[in-house]
Amino acid sequence: MVALKKTLIAAAVAAVAAFFGYAFLKIQRLSLASREMPVKHLKCRYLPNIEYGAEDITILKDGLAFLSTGLHDYLELPSFSNEPGKMYVLDLLHPKPTPVELQIKGGLDLSSFNPHGISVYTNEADDSIYLFVVNHPQQKSQVEIFRFVGEDTLVHLKTVAHPLLFSVNDIVAVGPEHFYATNDRCFSYTLPLMITLILSMPWCNVVYYSPEEVREAAGGIQSGNGINISPDKRYIYVSDILDHEVDVFERLDGERLVYIKSVPVGTLCDNVEVDHMTGDVWLGCHPDATKLSKFDPKDPPGSEIIKIKNIVSDQPVVTLEYGDDGHELMGSTVAAPYEGKLLIGTIFHKALYCDLK
Repeated sequence: MVALKKTLIAAAVAAVAAFFGYAFLKIQRLSLASREMPVKHLKCRYLPNIEYGAEDITILKDGLAFLSTGLHDYLELPSFSNEPGKMYVLDLLHPKPTPVELQIKGGLDLSSFNPHGISVYTNEADDSIYLFVVNHPQQKSQVEIFRFVGEDTLVHLKTVAHPLLFSVNDIVAVGPEHFYATNDRCFSYTLPLMITLILSMPWCNVVYYSPEEVREAAGGIQSGNGINISPDKRYIYVSDILDHEVDVFERLDGERLVYIKSVPVGTLCDNVEVDHMTGDVWLGCHPDATKLSKFDPKDPPGSEIIKIKNIVSDQPVVTLEYGDDGHELMGSTVAAPYEGKLLIGTIFHKALYCDLK
């Protein structure tokens, strides 16, 4: 009996050790730990006024860019400022584009403003511009809807919070109060969250919101991050950051999403931007996520910008457009192109203005 008990204990210890060993290796694979950093530089300069990250950037057809800055206390990501976040606007048609802080009016609590993913919707009937911002006050998830007025003012219209919008990372607006949003995790507690990651449980999703209904639009995602829409509004692109791929969905009547395909990108891609002229998909990516969670200024997290041409075709082309080991730019999250120019944002570092020509 004693021998049997010892055998069972030894087997249990071996099983636990094997699981933890598997878990360690799985997290290493998901994070692309120790991956060799590709290096490819562009002619760039730092944008003034951006010192603590521009997590998301989006650009209108007329060259007006919006930037969300100052994301902090989100998941386990580094942050170096606890000041409230800010929104900026930048005119790419200006000879020397400079970010200008947007003044926010209305009832929003600015002391806890913590902006993340953003999207813009232009009402073609009257050219009014609506800015949608994912906000994490007190580590919650909600979406703020603003109207852009004048040259430097946002008027807060509405706060959207819903149980299905559990851990919102990014959004794409499809109407003045309508959007798709990604959830980047399915649990708030560390242990069940880690188990879902280790076992590759694709339990994250895309949620469709309108004033009339809120529902899951697509599932089967390990960790939904960036989301955007094709220029013809027919396809929705979602970065599944832990699967190292971009998922393509077709947008059908009734705002239904049907899965079409996935495009491997070989890195951990964050936000998704789309060139309004060519339809090319641009992604800000993390070449090695372990360097983000274990931040070391002597060995900083790098930056990687990926472009996908012909993403819906049978032969999409994935190319590296910018790569750095973290000594020029740390933790890239977004790459927004505009007619030969490129804006690159980060979680907590600076932002670049680059020339693609």
